Order: sequence, then structure tokens, then C-alpha cells
Amino acid sequence: MVAAAHICLIECPLALRHCGTMAVVKRVVVVGRGAAGKSVFARALCCATGLPYVELDKVFWSADLRPTSAQAWREMQDELVRADTWVLDGDLGPYDSSEVRLRRADTIVLFDLSATVCAWRALRRSHERLDFWRWLLTWRRRSRAEILDAIRTYAPRADVHVVRKRGDRDRILTKLIRQADGT
Repeated sequence: MVAAAHICLIECPLALRHCGTMAVVKRVVVVGRGAAGKSVFARALCCATGLPYVELDKVFWSADLRPTSAQAWREMQDELVRADTWVLDGDLGPYDSSEVRLRRADTIVLFDLSATVCAWRALRRSHERLDFWRWLLTWRRRSRAEILDAIRTYAPRADVHVVRKRGDRDRILTKLIRQADGT
């Protein structure tokens, strides 16, 4: 069972103007290389639309940074995706099994920024484990193809957006906010 403390409903004055609208964008998966800006993007989307936000890192990793077992992770995701609306933010690299959330997603945002940009951001924000650095530096060669295959297989009807630079991020965020607002 997913603890309610792991699901963060963002309090934001902007969300008030979106209450009661019929959202076209209802179930969003945000994935990509570490330190690419996924969480900042997802929080901004939730703040502007009122969609519930779930940071998958907070659900998946234990307090002492032990990964959740594969079976338990699938069960936790099953519970998370039962809701009608959500933004699920996170890419757990080699520990992930994204098919559960991709099957329910109507929108997928894939952050595909350069290793240099992401490494610089990661260095500035915190101390990361060695497995994080391996994943970050090999993401485009290893993980990206797996994610794209999973999207084709499990979410063939989802609206897919790829963020390669800041302008993409801003344009996609604006578009998704408008779609969620029905305009």
C-alpha cells in the first residue's frame, strides 16, 4: 500500500482557476535522465492544473535508499494509477518497470537533455550514489531506447512530448496546461 504521505497535492493559487474544468490531460508520466528537470516541470504542471503530483523517488526508495522489490513496485504502481488524474514524476533507471503507469497514461513527457547539462545540474544539487552516475552517463545509450520501446508497446495512443532544451520544456508545459484547461 502506498502511504498517503508520498502523494503530494500541490497547494497553488493558480490551481484554483482550473477547478471544475474537464481535463483533456488527466494522466501524465514524466520520465528521462536524472537531473533533467522532470520534477520541476511536473510540479509546475500540477500547480497550474490542480492535477495530483506523485514523486516516484519518494515512493520507491526507502529512507536508507534501498530499492523496492520489483513485485512490490508493480503493486504500488497499480495502486497509484487507479486514480482518475495524476502526474507521476520519475525515472528509476535500471530499477524501474514503467509498463504499469504507461498503460494508463494519456500523456508522456520524455526529458532527453544532454549528459553534460544533467551532470552539471546533479553536481550542483546534491551528492549522488555511484549507480545514479552510471545511469545518468549511460542513459541515452541504454535507457532511452528501452523507454521508447515501452512507450510504443504500452502507451501507443498516448500523446508523447520530448524535451531536449528549455524552449521545448516551456512550450510543452504551456500546451499541456491549455489542454488540461480545455482551451
